Amino acid sequence: MSAYNIIDHEYDVLVVGAGGSGLRAAVGLSESGLKTACISKVFPTRSHTAAAQGGISAALGNAGEDDWRWHMYDTVKGSDWLGDQDSIEYLCKEAPQAVIELEHYGVPFSRTKNGKIYQRAFGGMTKNYGNEPVQRTCAAADRTGHAILHTLYGQALKHKTEFFIEYFALDLLMKNGECKGVMAWNLNDGTIHRFRSHITILATGGYGKIYYSATAAHTCTGDGNGMALRAGLPLQDMEFVQFHPTGLYGVGCLISEAFRGEGGFLVNSKGERFMEKYAPKAKDLASRDVVSRSMAIEINEGRGIGEHKVSHSFTY
Repeated sequence: MSAYNIIDHEYDVLVVGAGGSGLRAAVGLSESGLKTACISKVFPTRSHTAAAQGGISAALGNAGEDDWRWHMYDTVKGSDWLGDQDSIEYLCKEAPQAVIELEHYGVPFSRTKNGKIYQRAFGGMTKNYGNEPVQRTCAAADRTGHAILHTLYGQALKHKTEFFIEYFALDLLMKNGECKGVMAWNLNDGTIHRFRSHITILATGGYGKIYYSATAAHTCTGDGNGMALRAGLPLQDMEFVQFHPTGLYGVGCLISEAFRGEGGFLVNSKGERFMEKYAPKAKDLASRDVVSRSMAIEINEGRGIGEHKVSHSFTY
């Protein structure tokens, strides 16, 4: 006999997480006619996708010549040649159509004078395989993630996705090595719920909040990783956490990459523009790993700013 009164639910597909990935999965599944549920520990439009400011990259070519192959090259190079190149090829090849799809869903992208989706320069984005910077990042002002999240939530509701909001996923239901659903805790009234499903999709976000200073929200605690690990499923590449180079130390407040895309540059305590030394071509628009490492070198050599010499200054 169970110590708790367990409330049962059955669905074709269960999506855990209601950020950009989870909502897009829910939209596609519901649209295809599958009975779909989405559980989230926060209200969907409070998911961390809302914090993504700068934009989403796709080789649309609205601000000059561009090619998905150049995008792929930049992404492989930006991964320090460690990325899964089949996945990167698919990502970059499909990105233009995915952005157009978001536009058709209703994402209010900023526009150029001739009505096309506005694109801005972002770190690591080049044309002709690293030759010169290119404007590839599609933006909705400085709140692109917020716009995408609200639009996808509206589409999910339109296609009858059932939401269980402020439900905390506890563990995967496993049978003979297969996932059959999820146990969840209703944070509102403390009840325990058993969600049975033919397919379970984990879209639970990252685990950046394990670090002292990070731009990740307090909700980014790796819940999905923990559930998978407890279920005996393997995890890989856990060390590859991308750090956004520019933020306020100790506070975890993001300074958008758009600052550098619009002409801002980094200086050290001597007022020197140091990225020219580490990335002579891309300079302040080098990929995030390069900018992060360059900043770390400057700080470790005593050229950081502030009381503890742990940060850098932006200049226009």
